[in-house]
Amino acid sequence: MISFLIFIGVFLFMECVTWLTHKYVMHGFMWYFHEDHHQPKYEDTFERNDIFFVIFAIPSILLFYFGVQGGFNYLFFIACGVTLYGACYFLIHDVLIHQRFKWFKNTKNKYLIGLRKAHKIHHKHLGKEKGECFGMLFVPFKYYKM
Repeated sequence: MISFLIFIGVFLFMECVTWLTHKYVMHGFMWYFHEDHHQPKYEDTFERNDIFFVIFAIPSILLFYFGVQGGFNYLFFIACGVTLYGACYFLIHDVLIHQRFKWFKNTKNKYLIGLRKAHKIHHKHLGKEKGECFGMLFVPFKYYKM
């Protein structure tokens, strides 16, 4: 039971980590890597912003390694929570919102539509200042009603 609570707790906590990282790191001192993501059109398959996938994957890989080495201890379940959040982030951000893969083009789900609207508001600012909606899976309720 404690393993499941760690897993779910870490998954939920990752939204806070994402919000803080997006606002203060991606729109801060690592803007160079995130900037191309805010341009209206990007022609390449990959963008500099994709480096954040690698940056976030490294701790998860290490947590899995040390969690398995420790006999599937709490580190393993932390890694599971981080990894599930990363998979959800990928599906929401890269697949649903930015359509880098054309898998979910015509959703009628109010939650998913709200996420798309909030992210579009985030991207209306091409610079690193004046941003809003830095989260990914939990956005203000007003976007679900629009």
